[in-house]
Amino acid sequence: MSELDRDALKQEMIFWRRDLHAHPEFGFEEKRTAAFVAAKLREFGLDDVAEGVGGTGVVGTLKRGSGNRAIALRADMDALRITEQSAAPYRSGNPGIMHACGHDGHTAMLLGAAKLLAGEGGFDGTVRFVFQPAEEWGKGALSMLDDGLMRRFPFDEIFGLHNMPGLPIGHFETRAGPIMSAEDNFEIVLKGLGGHAARPHSGNETLVAACALVTNLQTIVSRRLSPADISVVSVTELITDGTRNALPGLARILGDARSFRPEVSAEIERQMCIIAEGTAAAYNVSAEVNYSREFVPLRNDAELVDAAFAAAGSVFEPANIAVARQPMTASEDFARFLDHVPGCFVFLGNGETSAPLHNSSYDFNDDGLLFGTNFHVAVVRQRLSGETGR
Repeated sequence: MSELDRDALKQEMIFWRRDLHAHPEFGFEEKRTAAFVAAKLREFGLDDVAEGVGGTGVVGTLKRGSGNRAIALRADMDALRITEQSAAPYRSGNPGIMHACGHDGHTAMLLGAAKLLAGEGGFDGTVRFVFQPAEEWGKGALSMLDDGLMRRFPFDEIFGLHNMPGLPIGHFETRAGPIMSAEDNFEIVLKGLGGHAARPHSGNETLVAACALVTNLQTIVSRRLSPADISVVSVTELITDGTRNALPGLARILGDARSFRPEVSAEIERQMCIIAEGTAAAYNVSAEVNYSREFVPLRNDAELVDAAFAAAGSVFEPANIAVARQPMTASEDFARFLDHVPGCFVFLGNGETSAPLHNSSYDFNDDGLLFGTNFHVAVVRQRLSGETGR
């Protein structure tokens, strides 16, 4: 495709991206988005387009040549329950829901790659275009896998990408091994005896105990885990049944924990139970800890990281390609696919002035669209050159 055609494709992708941005849908509710994606893939002439995979997922298949290897490229489609603060003409038309993480851009990039590869070929084998629902929940990849993704649409390896605010447009980063963390969720319920605010001695209220517990939980990382292990414990909500003149008899503390090794996750849970029970006893209330594991750590395959860097070399300026300095404590549902096949996840710049991810003022930077599409295409042509094997 000529440079002029690439410019035309960029304009087309901008239109797709902004249409998707204006019509955001929450996880497992991406019916319009999935229909939009499936229609485009059929328009491009893919060999097969399957809808309803894992609920609202879409998988497109494109075959060229006689190669028996298959590569998967993945994009996420879901939005967040955030009210958008934007005056853009394409701002969210669904109150309380917005594309605050750039999944609209990821979807448009992968659609662009599907159009280019269907029109130009240049590879020998099979490409699976995996459009995943419900990434933000950490449930979409499992749902697709449970629906027979690997059996119905087998592939040998998988690549994914995410935009990165703060990283300049046209910049590329990834690293071998751990690159994104696990996410555990917790709820601690404190129960006591509430009463009148004027007579705290007549009951065992839970708010002071909850405040002490929030502080005590911060010692898990700072005092009970090795400094060599990257980890985070964050309390995000404190909810009670009290009111202006009534002391609460029930308090709920909610939050999440991040880590990169199962042993660290287990130790966080163990220490949390010890601290919760001890703090509750000191205030003569009871504590119940509910702990769940939502995301697993994302570990990139070293060989495929080398392949990603090689592919990036044909898309990005050499000075703009870098090894990510350290793992991120954010989490990504893409990790679930890596329990089945090797894969690589990379980051592309969304601009130095971009609002943060999950911010009500965030917007995907359309100047990054072609970089993502060209990277997808370069990976496919490199990995399905007819010479690659593991």
